[in-house]
Amino acid sequence: AGWGVFLTILAHKAESAGRTLIAVNPAGTSRTCARCGHSAKDNRLTQAGFACTACGHAAHADVNAAVNILRAGLALRQAAQAA
Repeated sequence: AGWGVFLTILAHKAESAGRTLIAVNPAGTSRTCARCGHSAKDNRLTQAGFACTACGHAAHADVNAAVNILRAGLALRQAAQAA
C-alpha cells in the first residue's frame, strides 16, 4: 500500500483511540537543528550523525528530525485550535 492508504488507516486507528493524526511534511527536518533552527546540508554529514554547523548541537539524526516533526505537528494543532 502507498503512503496515502497508510495515512488513511492510521487516521482511522487514531480516531478510534480518541487521538488525532496530524500529517507533517518531513522535508528538511533531518537537516534543521532542533536547538537553533539552522538548516544546512552540512549539518547532516552521515546517515546517523547530526551536528549543527551554527550552534554545535550534536544528536542522532533521526532523534533530531523527530523533535522537528513533533514541533511542526504541535504548531499545526495549535493553529487549528486557534482558528
